[in-house]
Amino acid sequence: MFQGNGVFYFWCMLSEEMLQQRWAQLKTRLAPKLGKDPSLDDILVWIGITEAMLPPKAFSEKEKTDLRQMAICTVLVPAKYYELMWVDATGWQHYNQLQRMPEMSADERERFLMQYVVLYSEKNRLI
Repeated sequence: MFQGNGVFYFWCMLSEEMLQQRWAQLKTRLAPKLGKDPSLDDILVWIGITEAMLPPKAFSEKEKTDLRQMAICTVLVPAKYYELMWVDATGWQHYNQLQRMPEMSADERERFLMQYVVLYSEKNRLI
């Protein structure tokens, strides 16, 4: 649990060891699909592509940013930061923000997102 601005934020609390183990499993599973050792940003883009059911292609930086944002919304739905509102005809998901993410350093934000990416991956049987 994290408290910021008087509001309590709940996040999944995997132990550091468990998080690193699951993260390594996810990276190993996705490396062949992505053609490299994936970073958090790479995995978020992949989640966005998967959620939007887009065909493989070269994406512009703006498209990658949009895909990362969709992925962040997707993985944070269980934590009640976002809710899915609708999916348009192109497969693009539209979310409503329910609460702001807490103020965090870049490293804290990465670990926070990693926890939810791991949960998303377990739920979708990627690891």
